[in-house]
Amino acid sequence: MDPNVSLQALREHTPLVHCITNYVAMNIAANVTLAAGASPAMLHAAEEVADFVPISGALTINIGTLSAPWADSMKVAARTAQRANIPWVLDPVAHFATPYRACVAQKLLALSPDIVRGNASEIIALSGGKGGGKGADSGDSVTDAQAAAHALAVSQGCVVAVSGVEDFITDGTRSTHIRGGSEFMPLVTALGCSLTALVGAYAAIAPRFDAAVAAFTHFAEAGERAGKNALGPGSFSVAFLDQLRSLQAGDLDEGRLS
Repeated sequence: MDPNVSLQALREHTPLVHCITNYVAMNIAANVTLAAGASPAMLHAAEEVADFVPISGALTINIGTLSAPWADSMKVAARTAQRANIPWVLDPVAHFATPYRACVAQKLLALSPDIVRGNASEIIALSGGKGGGKGADSGDSVTDAQAAAHALAVSQGCVVAVSGVEDFITDGTRSTHIRGGSEFMPLVTALGCSLTALVGAYAAIAPRFDAAVAAFTHFAEAGERAGKNALGPGSFSVAFLDQLRSLQAGDLDEGRLS
């Protein structure tokens, strides 16, 4: 599907996206999702996630600031999404950093996410390789992660989306690269986490491969436009939200895809 068609559908339907994300990312992820055209809900209590997931268009799970109660909520939410046929997205933030995080990530992966979104080091490690990541930062290039992404997509039957200087998305059969963005993007905390929320928004209204492509293209286009006149990461942040909102169907450049 043309990402412009997906953007039009997003704006027409304003899907509700259930985002279980980290403390650092909550505000920017909600603002990115709102600016793009969806409706975010940032709840995570185990007592209500099983009731909320079925009324959502999609679920996203980000393990950034992980704790035992949140991990329990994440597993309940993912199982509920699976049973209710609600698309869900896994962001295994720095899952290789500690044994506990790795264990939680593997348990979530076993619950069949439709899309896995991560940086190159996270994807390499999730597929069983050894990446060079340091905390939430990638130490590997997207090119280095392509084979791991393909293998993970095939073994899990999901879409794998690797973000970086040039993004890579694959479902094990099809694949594409997406160019764009800005040098300021890595300097703004939790923008990658907010991309996961945006992928969830698109997953609510489009098939999963098309959803990942549309979200990444929307993100890249807005980032490139915002970066042209930004003086630094502060002014970029404001301009980026404005650009996410101002972009309309027809503005997403398919020439970014290869």
